[in-house]
Amino acid sequence: MALIDELKTLNEKTQKLIEDAKNSDELDKVRVAVLGKQGELTAYLRNMGAVAKEERAKVGKAVNEARKSVEGALEQKMSALKAQELEDSISASAVDVTLPGRAQVVGTRHLISKITEEISEVFLGLGYTVVEGPEVETDYYNFEALNAPKDHPSRSMQDTFYIDSETLLRTQTSGVQVHEMERGKLPIYIIAPGKVYRRDVADPSHLPQFTQIEGLVVGKGITFGDLKGTLEFFCKKVFGEDRTTRFRAHYFPFTEPSAEVDVSCGICGGSGCRFCKGTGWSEILGCGMVDPNVLKMSGIDPEVYSGFAFGVGVERVACLKYNVPDLRMLVQGDMRFLNQF
Repeated sequence: MALIDELKTLNEKTQKLIEDAKNSDELDKVRVAVLGKQGELTAYLRNMGAVAKEERAKVGKAVNEARKSVEGALEQKMSALKAQELEDSISASAVDVTLPGRAQVVGTRHLISKITEEISEVFLGLGYTVVEGPEVETDYYNFEALNAPKDHPSRSMQDTFYIDSETLLRTQTSGVQVHEMERGKLPIYIIAPGKVYRRDVADPSHLPQFTQIEGLVVGKGITFGDLKGTLEFFCKKVFGEDRTTRFRAHYFPFTEPSAEVDVSCGICGGSGCRFCKGTGWSEILGCGMVDPNVLKMSGIDPEVYSGFAFGVGVERVACLKYNVPDLRMLVQGDMRFLNQF
């Protein structure tokens, strides 16, 4: 019968197209052309009504056999193509283990963090304890409890970020001293590292945010000689045994007497250069004996106890130790600069 011969020919042609398909896209086109809604084999099923009744059973059987044959061939070929495509994809993306690997950048601590830890280690070795306090502080702990009431002229020395009339970003870590003294556990040997904030315009010697380490000692019989010996030891440990220090009289509202400490210039050795502005010295920190009023406000009897306090800027120490000319270089994130340390 002519129709059965046509179906046989269509099946053979389709099997050849399936065999020749090089990828799943080509194979899918063959499927649509033969088995799709407008496909050649589908057309025979659609036109079965026009086939003579006596031939309809044989033609229908032939159509179904051709369809099963094509579907089986399509499924088998698709499985083979998918496996080959997967293998090709794996081969294309395979890693050559003999090639040198990409070097991973290893992070390190920032210079400010390293100096903070180095200073802390010096005082931990002397028996001090590291304590912390809030960066958002009250006016009382930042100023009043440190002998600077609201009308005190010393407040003009520090331009402050106020949150409201009684709350501010601390301008110094000295407030931690007050919190510690109020606890009443004597003697006290502490350092308080942390960020502080002032309304300064960033320039080579100022930053609006910087790191300060405050130190406090309170006990019986504490003298200025103890303060001097402690800070001289600190400077030699941080800057080197060959560096010398000097103390200059100064004013701070919460210490009396007060002093500023200079360290001999590391570039010229004290003979004078542009870095130290010809003086041979670089200012490093402020210090003094704790004012009796500060002790009283914290509930400590100044007739029985005395103490000293000091404050050092970590960024300043970093610049003096490594001869960095501009504080801003420490916070600009230039890896060419930071990788040196």
